[in-house]
Amino acid sequence: MFKKLVSAVSALILPISAFCSCNAAPNSDDGKINVVCTIFPCYDWTREIAGDSENIDITYLLDDGSDLHSFQPTADDMIRISDCDVFVYVGGESDKWVDKALENAVNKDMKVVRLMDSLSEFLEAGEHHHDEHEGEEHHEESAYDEHIWLSLNNAQLCVNDIAAALSAVDSENSQTYSDRANAYNTDLQLLDRSFHMMFDEKHQTMIFGDQFPFVYFTQDYGIDHFAAFSGCSADTEASFKTITQLAEKVDELNADTIFAIENSDCNIAEAIVSNTADKSQKIAILDSIQSVNSQQIEEGYSYKSAMENNYNILKEVYSS
Repeated sequence: MFKKLVSAVSALILPISAFCSCNAAPNSDDGKINVVCTIFPCYDWTREIAGDSENIDITYLLDDGSDLHSFQPTADDMIRISDCDVFVYVGGESDKWVDKALENAVNKDMKVVRLMDSLSEFLEAGEHHHDEHEGEEHHEESAYDEHIWLSLNNAQLCVNDIAAALSAVDSENSQTYSDRANAYNTDLQLLDRSFHMMFDEKHQTMIFGDQFPFVYFTQDYGIDHFAAFSGCSADTEASFKTITQLAEKVDELNADTIFAIENSDCNIAEAIVSNTADKSQKIAILDSIQSVNSQQIEEGYSYKSAMENNYNILKEVYSS
C-alpha cells in the first residue's frame, strides 16, 4: 500500500490552480493574507509554498517550543485564528480545542486546512491501524495517530492542500504556489527515495526506549519496531516488565542502538541498556519535530533539515 502511496503522491503534484475557487479578500487591515498554523511542520510547509511573497503573513502559534500535546491557546491566539484567512492544523487528538476556536471565528470565509483530511483516503482504507510493540505486549491501535508529518509521503499530500488553500484566497498567485509546492515535494520525494534505498535492501527493526511518534515513518519503509510507549503517551515511566522485555529483545536481535526522541532525558533507554547482556548499546536521538521554537527557526531549522538529520543518524546506525 505504501508503495502505491508514493505513486499516488506523484500523481497529485498537479497545478493547484485547477482546484481554486474565486479569490477571497484578505481580512487584515494591511491587505495581507493572514495564515495561522499550529505546529511547526505546517508552518514550515506554508513558508516554503509562500516563498518570499510580501502578500502573506504567517503566524506560528507554538513558536515558544510548546509541546503540541499540552498546548492551550491564549486569548490572543484565539483572536488571531478568529480573523485569519487560512488556518492550518493537524486535527488529531491534541487539537480538540480547535473546534471551539472555529465555532467562534469572525471570518466565516476562512479556508480551514485540517491535515488529517489530506490523508483521509488512506486512513479510511485502514492504513491508520498500526501494530505497536510495547515490550513483548503486542496490540493494535484503533485511533488515528496524529504524527502524520513524520511520513514524507504524508507531508507531500499536506503541502498540496496548503497550496490549494493559499490559491483559493489569492488566485492571482496560484500558479506560483503550485510551482513552489511541486518543487518542494520533488525535494521530499528525493529524500524519501534515500530512505527507501537505506531500508529496502534489508529489513530493520527499531527499538525505542521512549514515546513512539514514528508510526507512519516505520510503515513507509516496512520497519518493525518495539517501544516503551505507544504514540506519545502521557506516561513518563515504563514498567520494569516493559524495560526487561525490551532489553531481551535487544539481546535477541543483537541490536547495538536504542532510539529516543528529542528532549528526552533518556532514562528509559539507559535502563534498557543496563538490563541487556553486554550493556554496550548506543542511544541515538531522532527528531520528531514536535517542539520547535523561534530561535531554532532563526538558526535555519526546517522540516526538511530535520528529516535529513534523521536520515543521517539512521544511516550511521544501519550502515555500520
